[in-house]
Amino acid sequence: MRIGIDVGGTNTDAVLMDGSTVAAAVKRSTSQDVTSGIVAALAGLREQRDFGSADVDGVMIGTTHFINALIEARGLAPTAAVRLGLPATASLPPYTDWPDRLVGAVQGRAFLAHGGHEFDGRVISPLDPEELKRHAAAIAAAGIRSVAISSVFSPINDEFEQRAQEVLAAELGPDVAFSLSSEIGRIGLLERENATIINAALRELADTIVDGLSGSVASSGIEAPLFLSQNDGTLMDVEYARRYPVATFASGPTNSMRGAAVLSGFDTCAVVDVGGTTSDVGVLTGGFPREATGEVAVAGIRTNFRMPDVLSIGIGGGSRIREDGAVVGPDSVGYRLVDEALVFGGDTLTATDVAVRGGRGAVGDAARVAGVPAEVAERALAVIAERVADVVERMRTSSAPLPVVAVGGGSVLLPDTLPGLGTVHRPEHYSVANAIGAAIAQVSGEVDKVYAISDGKRSAVVDEARQEAVDRAVAAGADPSVAIVDFDEVPIPYLPGNATRIRAKAVGDLALGALVR
Repeated sequence: MRIGIDVGGTNTDAVLMDGSTVAAAVKRSTSQDVTSGIVAALAGLREQRDFGSADVDGVMIGTTHFINALIEARGLAPTAAVRLGLPATASLPPYTDWPDRLVGAVQGRAFLAHGGHEFDGRVISPLDPEELKRHAAAIAAAGIRSVAISSVFSPINDEFEQRAQEVLAAELGPDVAFSLSSEIGRIGLLERENATIINAALRELADTIVDGLSGSVASSGIEAPLFLSQNDGTLMDVEYARRYPVATFASGPTNSMRGAAVLSGFDTCAVVDVGGTTSDVGVLTGGFPREATGEVAVAGIRTNFRMPDVLSIGIGGGSRIREDGAVVGPDSVGYRLVDEALVFGGDTLTATDVAVRGGRGAVGDAARVAGVPAEVAERALAVIAERVADVVERMRTSSAPLPVVAVGGGSVLLPDTLPGLGTVHRPEHYSVANAIGAAIAQVSGEVDKVYAISDGKRSAVVDEARQEAVDRAVAAGADPSVAIVDFDEVPIPYLPGNATRIRAKAVGDLALGALVR
């Protein structure tokens, strides 16, 4: 058995999976401290199916803790960004394109040092340990507790980042955390550096959150290993989550998409996940979320780490309705839905109210919305359908038919047919697809590098990249029988030396047996 939990802005969903069967499923309001909402969801599972600690092999959680902390600029550690690249890159120092409020929240300090490599491994300039020691003294004097190290083309050669960490750690001591860009982002210095700084700023919070999640599971009498969902729909263990909290940012939408694939039987489709606050639209290809190929802005910061290609709009079950149904959202009552919506005795007209008034939902007390004019409900539901259909169309990359699968508790807002797209599929257990996606998630490993391929060596380089992806998946906890599920090979004509960008992704089942007993 596995337990999958997804913590959303409005609801915390949990499922108990017995093999591939949903043995129990609950939906509870997300609490302000989040962890008590998880405890309540676990208690709800036990009310439906009694189980002991020994019956559960693993608990998988998708959480919004970290992305919310960044968006709200709270709980972020003072962070220094050390870039290795002088004399190059000096014209655009770290934090160049950051919003001022986030620079202030992390007390951002930037340090430039010599080092870095060209794409083919040639050294830009030698590393200068004395220069790094001077930077370490300034970092210590500023009271900075987390350091992000980035180096030019470090995904090709991470030698200087590793050596810089050794020098700085010796000067700063064991209480300072380090994040290396070669372990987080892809090719593209500024975006990779930004992702690394974000990760570094979240390191302290990660310890607190992981301890809280572990405590909420343990306090419910469950001793099984805990895993967190990553951006690509796969899992990481809690120690990995402490080091790379940035990898959880898009776990909510990806969990829903993976759950939709399992429940609907479609491995290629558009998935519309309608929650309490937002609707997230993504595309599944081969059973996994299609990844964004370029930069992704997170809280106004450009990044390039693994993120699904998802468009979100401010429409959900808690969205406020205004102007006689002509305006829906983007603001939402969020987790206060059960207190503020009309059907629950509140005084705010929400999307849930118009769904009940329009005969699409059966939650709360329908008598409380009898006074809402039918034309207001129809107008609001038409606006919702039109906006969601528009987002799905924007996500299409061809004119080929693309099935639409609706999941999430708020998907009752959608009609049975979307304009221009056809039937909307709602599989069984659609309202907790996100928790199901967490429960059935696998483990992945990825390589994304630029190689200089000499004549006759292509096969060896490709095999090396594939094997490295497999090794990373196994190191992350996958069963050794992993498979390559995604492979790209793109020549880069404007660079010399037959430069080729190779990306390989390996996925395998979680090796629970070795971890549990």
